Amino acid sequence: MDPKDLRTLELPIVLERLSQLADFSVSRQLALDLVPTTYLEIAQQLQAETTEARRLLAGDGRPTVGGARDVRSNVEAAGRGSVLEPQELLDIQATLISARTLSRRFMKEAETYPLLSRIAADLSEEAELIDSISRTVDDRGQVRDGASKKLGSVRRNLRSARERVTKKLESMVRDPKIVSMLQEPIVTQREGRSVIPLRAEFKGKMEAVIHDQSTSGATLFVEPLPVVELNNEVRELELEERAEVRRILKKLSKAVGGKSDQVVVSVEALARLDLAFAKARYAEAIEATEPALRNLDPTESRLRLRRARHPLLDPETVVPIDLVLEPEVQALVITGPNTGGKTVTLKTAGLLAAMAQCGMHVPAAPGAELSMFRAIFADIGDEQSLEQSLSTFSSHISNIVRILGSADEASLVLLDELGAGTDPGEGAALAQALLAEFVERGAVTLVATHFPELKLYAHQKAGVRNASVEFDVESLRPTYRLSIGLPGRSNALAIAERLGLDPGLVGRARARISLEDRQEDSLLEEIRHQRDEAEEARAAAQEASAEARLLRDELRERLRGIEEERLEILEAARQQAMAQTEELTREVDRLRLKLAAAGAALDSVSEVEQELEEVESELAPAVVERGQHVEELEDLKVGDYVHLRTIDADGVVTALQGGKAEVQVGRLRVQARLSELGPPTELPVRDNAPSDPVGLRVRTEAPAVELHVRGHTVDEALEALERRLDAAYLAGMPFLRVVHGKGSGILRRAIREELSSSPYVSSFRPGEPSEGGEGVTVAELEEN
Repeated sequence: MDPKDLRTLELPIVLERLSQLADFSVSRQLALDLVPTTYLEIAQQLQAETTEARRLLAGDGRPTVGGARDVRSNVEAAGRGSVLEPQELLDIQATLISARTLSRRFMKEAETYPLLSRIAADLSEEAELIDSISRTVDDRGQVRDGASKKLGSVRRNLRSARERVTKKLESMVRDPKIVSMLQEPIVTQREGRSVIPLRAEFKGKMEAVIHDQSTSGATLFVEPLPVVELNNEVRELELEERAEVRRILKKLSKAVGGKSDQVVVSVEALARLDLAFAKARYAEAIEATEPALRNLDPTESRLRLRRARHPLLDPETVVPIDLVLEPEVQALVITGPNTGGKTVTLKTAGLLAAMAQCGMHVPAAPGAELSMFRAIFADIGDEQSLEQSLSTFSSHISNIVRILGSADEASLVLLDELGAGTDPGEGAALAQALLAEFVERGAVTLVATHFPELKLYAHQKAGVRNASVEFDVESLRPTYRLSIGLPGRSNALAIAERLGLDPGLVGRARARISLEDRQEDSLLEEIRHQRDEAEEARAAAQEASAEARLLRDELRERLRGIEEERLEILEAARQQAMAQTEELTREVDRLRLKLAAAGAALDSVSEVEQELEEVESELAPAVVERGQHVEELEDLKVGDYVHLRTIDADGVVTALQGGKAEVQVGRLRVQARLSELGPPTELPVRDNAPSDPVGLRVRTEAPAVELHVRGHTVDEALEALERRLDAAYLAGMPFLRVVHGKGSGILRRAIREELSSSPYVSSFRPGEPSEGGEGVTVAELEEN
């Protein structure tokens, strides 16, 4: 994609804000260098990584790469034989510790965060190298005494030698014969050797080597001859220490160089993880959502953004917009007053598409959908621009010529004030020709304009739709709402009158407008008013429908509870009766034994036994019957006719789960145990008068083969569809044709989602051209 277009859309500003949320210099640069990918699989993976990082942020605080540094140049230099400084080694150690920490974490959570764990798999722990650096260099960047035995010995000798020098010089500066010759009785350093400050006038009075003098020349810094040998010993030990330190650092640097490839890979993996964390933080900051990405498909929406917001505008004041391009819409002509939000709409569409292809979540409501574009072109630059100042007509044309050189069916083209800056008649003609060219090429095109000719073109041309940004004439403020389907009005005269222009002048100006144009404005205003009323009515109907659904579900739940409680009571009563009968049987047996032992007649006992057997015969079959039903219905499946013993009615099984079934009895759906079901008392009738779907043996007429739901709300349509599917299935119909119309596609998608989950439907397809095309869905029904 052309960087010029991305700058116009202000993507670099977004990336700058993203980089500020990264913890690591390498990831900050990665953020600044982001460009939209044109490959769907890569974009989807980047989106999924951001989603995983957001889950990680939400579930376990702030993940971090710790003290990692960009040490790639250092380790590569070590690989070439360079000796690294202690601080450079500490930076490498901190980076490896960060890599080890994240590596171990993602090893434990690989199933929870598979994509981030795949990145973390490139992290190298290098425990031995971390320990080697720790043993060699302390936190202050000094090589430890224990780095080698020789270094420890040399440093002990060095400390002793320095103590001897200091002790000798301190005794001299306290000597009364010498102290009078000194500027101050102190021991200091010059050129790495211990010296004392001798007053210049005593030069030659003391045998000493001069190493330096003060700026004024009044003080000489001298090394008395008695300490020269001691200082020489110190110097030799310092050189020996330096050589040993270099040998140690060289050895350690060689070990680092041997791991240079692994360290470089770890640094880059840390940067990728940190970039994912930064994307997650930015998404949370702008309240963004993961968009669904797909390749351009003429049968799917090209853009579907609900409550979309420009991420650089104040979130407290920005007005979200709904920008939806249904499958039949390829281009949008946006009209309306200045400052109404046309340019912001164009930039929001382009910027969110670019962000999504960079793997960033977009500030919009859940359910956002975006097509993948090979290129995003933007000619935006007027007084309403967020970034640029007024552009000339020639610069506009130069930019459009550039766009025409590359735009194709996989492009998103954003054109602000197309044809402006020249004669209105010629400009309108040119704008119409350019829009027609982009539509001909198949590019997804959004145009902001004031030309009425483009409104007419959008109204007449298939694949092009009018849209408008609205303006509140009373408050003289734009609403920033985007309304798709209606062209906008400039409202120039109304605004002028509200601002105090003489009403007479406004009236004369209005009189110069053609009657046709005035009628058009009045008609548009009436259409907007009716649309707003319809939207309010639809919202109220949907709310009422939702309340009805809640009430229905509540009643179903209550009925299910009552049914289960009734069955439990019946079962308890049956068990109690059986227990009492068994107890009576045992008592009769005991009486028989006593009477037999006494030689008494058993006629009365026999009569009691006969009565008990009659009671058992009434109770036992019910128990046996429950067990028999289970065996008879072991192969029960959805669609089978059954008899529901608890309410003595026949119905059809609509769902099975565990040991329970859902049975449709008329418009009532009853939850029942499998043990409560048996064969139907009457099989369904399959002739021209099918049995009623309730299973109550009431005969009805076969339902119509077509169901018309155009103009219905989604809830109304789904309820009608559910009833018709029940009737059609029980009537043995092979298919059902649902006429829902094309429209915005919302009703069509809802119908097809319902069909995909219905147990009665084996498959469904769009209608053939002769059947109504995309305005019809044909459902093939299961055989029963």
